[in-house]
Amino acid sequence: MEQNLKNKAANIKLLLTDCDGVLTDAGVYYGADGEELKKFNMRDGMGAERLRKVAGVQTGIITGETSPSVAKRAEKLGITELHLGIKNKVEVFKEISSRLGLAAEEIAYIGDDYNDLEVMELAGLTAAPADALPLVLERVDVVCRAGAGEGCFREFAEFIIEAKTETVVNVKGGPVTLSNGRIIGKGQPSYIIAEIGINHNGSLEIAKKLIDEAVAAKADAVKFQKRTPEICVPKDQWEMMRDTPWGRMSYIDYKRKTEFGIAEYAAIDRYCKKVGIDWFVSTWDVPSVDFMEQFETVMYKLASASLTDFPLIQRILETGKPLMLSTGMSTMNEIENTMAFVNAFAPNYPLFIAHSTSAYPCPPQELNLRMIQTLEDKYKGIPIGYSGHETGLATTVAAVAMGATFVERHFTLDRAMWGSDHAASVEPQGLSRLVRDIRDAEIAAGDGVKKVYESELGPMKRLRVNISDEYKEKSIS
Repeated sequence: MEQNLKNKAANIKLLLTDCDGVLTDAGVYYGADGEELKKFNMRDGMGAERLRKVAGVQTGIITGETSPSVAKRAEKLGITELHLGIKNKVEVFKEISSRLGLAAEEIAYIGDDYNDLEVMELAGLTAAPADALPLVLERVDVVCRAGAGEGCFREFAEFIIEAKTETVVNVKGGPVTLSNGRIIGKGQPSYIIAEIGINHNGSLEIAKKLIDEAVAAKADAVKFQKRTPEICVPKDQWEMMRDTPWGRMSYIDYKRKTEFGIAEYAAIDRYCKKVGIDWFVSTWDVPSVDFMEQFETVMYKLASASLTDFPLIQRILETGKPLMLSTGMSTMNEIENTMAFVNAFAPNYPLFIAHSTSAYPCPPQELNLRMIQTLEDKYKGIPIGYSGHETGLATTVAAVAMGATFVERHFTLDRAMWGSDHAASVEPQGLSRLVRDIRDAEIAAGDGVKKVYESELGPMKRLRVNISDEYKEKSIS
């Protein structure tokens, strides 16, 4: 029975709730002008927010109440599906279902009174607070431990979030095929990404030189970063003065100067097609995704800093392009929450996960490469890779040997160049060695089937005292 309830909860896309007796304790309070007010529980409000951000589940309120405090509360929580003064909840339920294109089994309902029973018959999953009326308690799927206005909505919300998260863990992923036909996943050559990022220092000429060096090194792709400075730079840092190669200027002007626009990215698009290398970007804000949709890049990268930015993730998912999630500076819970959010959008969304540690440069003892296998075990079939910020090459090769299906390293023409990321980057000669060593490691991995190679037969004749019967018919001269 418990697993059946979890399966139901994993399918939910909208949670509808009564107000009095669920979000409030049904008490009546009055404002200075005599208007009727309601007292809400802060934990329940967090439940609505977590449902939306973590699990992609929206919340709606259907109530017979008309209190202005209900409308204010809904506005604060971003609940747009608000229906006040309702006499026929069944009618409203059907209208919502039809308008949003949701099946009944994709809608949950939590209520406490007899007037909720009829609408509960339509919902895919139902719940009630601990102090609901007896007949309601008998008929719902889930009876909360908490009472009305005491966190029962949050309790039910967490039940749904947990079920959807568990579903993500059990989803069978698979190799991802890019728009150009390149496949990334187990059994395929590791996809090697030269992360140019902002190491072009605002120069298209430097960017093209970096692309040339990446091609020469036989990397599979180059990656840039796209930001809207006015969004990504905190307002209190805008006017901070900074010494730059272009003179002393405000921080916001510096960020604007190093940010590529339509002319530069159009040139990069043409150039990458000309030299035959994939390209894509990390987008740091929603307008940057809108901007990049002008180009046919092979995927989007979500930087580690953005792993909890659900509006940004939502906008990327809406493009339908493969998404690479980087997991630096993140807990397992945060990774699970983001995976649940993606799964709620589309269970089979083309997805990669990059293990990373967000230190620049990162000391070897903090690389924690075994996390590649941890993620591989947890998210079966989903391509797991590595985004490294260390100074050496050996550990990135080791990441491939440990199962990374793609790797990313910051790349620069000269580590002594001015800028924040150059010191933790690989120079052209180093990138060439890295690609070479990764390909050697892949070839050396073999197929895991023990065999005696022709090259071993001569040493066998010279060094082995007893030669097995299976080799006596072989020529070992």
